[in-house]
Amino acid sequence: MLKQKLTIKQQQRLSPLQYQVIRMLEYPTVDMEEMITREMEENPALEEGNDDDQTSDSPDNESLENDGNFADDEKNNDDFSDDLDIMEQDFSGSEYDYISQKYSANDIRSEPTEMPFSYEQTFGEYLLTQLALLKEDEKIVRCAKFIIGNINDDGYLMREVENLVDDFLFKMNEEVSDTDMQKALEIVQSLDPAGVGAQNLQNCLLLQLKRFKQTQSVQIAEKIIENYFDFFSKKRYTAIINSLCISEKELQEAKEKILKLNPKPGSAFVRHSEIVQSSIVPDFIVEQDNNNLYVSLNNSNLPPLRVSGVYKKMADLPVKNSDKKNRQAVDFAKQKIDSARAFIEAIKQRNVTLLKTMTAITRGQRIFFLTGDESTLKPMRLKDISDVVDYDISTISRVSNSKYVQTQYGVFPLKFFFSESMKTESGEIVSNKKIQHIIKEIVDNENKTEPVTDNILTDMLKEKGYVIARRTVAKYREQLGIPSTHKRIESY
Repeated sequence: MLKQKLTIKQQQRLSPLQYQVIRMLEYPTVDMEEMITREMEENPALEEGNDDDQTSDSPDNESLENDGNFADDEKNNDDFSDDLDIMEQDFSGSEYDYISQKYSANDIRSEPTEMPFSYEQTFGEYLLTQLALLKEDEKIVRCAKFIIGNINDDGYLMREVENLVDDFLFKMNEEVSDTDMQKALEIVQSLDPAGVGAQNLQNCLLLQLKRFKQTQSVQIAEKIIENYFDFFSKKRYTAIINSLCISEKELQEAKEKILKLNPKPGSAFVRHSEIVQSSIVPDFIVEQDNNNLYVSLNNSNLPPLRVSGVYKKMADLPVKNSDKKNRQAVDFAKQKIDSARAFIEAIKQRNVTLLKTMTAITRGQRIFFLTGDESTLKPMRLKDISDVVDYDISTISRVSNSKYVQTQYGVFPLKFFFSESMKTESGEIVSNKKIQHIIKEIVDNENKTEPVTDNILTDMLKEKGYVIARRTVAKYREQLGIPSTHKRIESY
């Protein structure tokens, strides 16, 4: 028999605004630009601009205006648990903005009045442009164009001359000799970048060496690549020295020439779209001035937002109960206005959270931001920042994920500043970043003919007071991208 009964229980639920803020926290700057653009397209009540642009002086004109940078003062910075200056700010007012004033007021960052026309030139078009400047027989030029069409993205031609002749006959319905095709190949190989049109790595390196000034070291390098390429690739340097009757110094000079060559000449020509896709847009900017650190959001490309004045007037129109059509229009305007206000408020809360978190990270790693020395990084966990800013660990994780900060020492992911801790023999707590820095220094200064093993690295670290297991040393070495001992050895 079915029974019904009432129960009372407490259950925590997130509001739609909180859901939106949580979702925004995960987005880096580039994704936020797309999200704002998409929201403006979907919601006509949300538009770009400041309230100053509107004639209405109503206090309901919600907007995000250009204001607000946050500084990390020199005082009380050594204590990681100090209260943040940023927390003393009143972030609830509408004057807060996600656009940093120092950048929005800079003419360099201002938008152009006209959108310039952009054109991407492909690698093949780049080669064809050079070919058009040469005065060669039309038949040879057609062969050269056919060869360029067969060059891959790395700049290599993975076809033999005789195969190219057959392909040319089949596809172009024109018969050419091996001599003509070979001449066309030599023309292509004379184009920039050096090494283009090579049929293998050995050929690619030789093509590049032939363009250098023929000094003694370059000539030795050519002989090594041409006659002892297998020895060089296997690091059998003693056999090369004995075969060419040269000194170790001469071999080292030739080796330096070879190592500076580009094994993939096509990679030197990167399309504009690939640069844009591979570039990193920092989400934060930390600047230093007189030993003070200034933290700001890098949101110069995000437009200021406001609620449309037209829709606000539409929502305030008096409507009779009998006028169904106008009532639906007013309800629609109110719905879109509420959505726009919620979106603007969500961005405000997102930026407050980002700035608080980044300021806490800057406080915790203050010495690194002042010096750029990785060995000064302190052990820091997500929970440490969570305790300081009074946010949940999951919130700190969302903020630090896929976010980057620009400093005067380079661009770093936020996860770079979080690390494990270990205790030295003296009782000092240090970051594993410092251990990795020491390992890298040891390997960089090692004797390349007898590189240090993981066991030796473990003993050397122990002498410095860092007692860690050999497998941990191996893990840190792999994280640094350092090959194993037998792959680093160089025999003479």
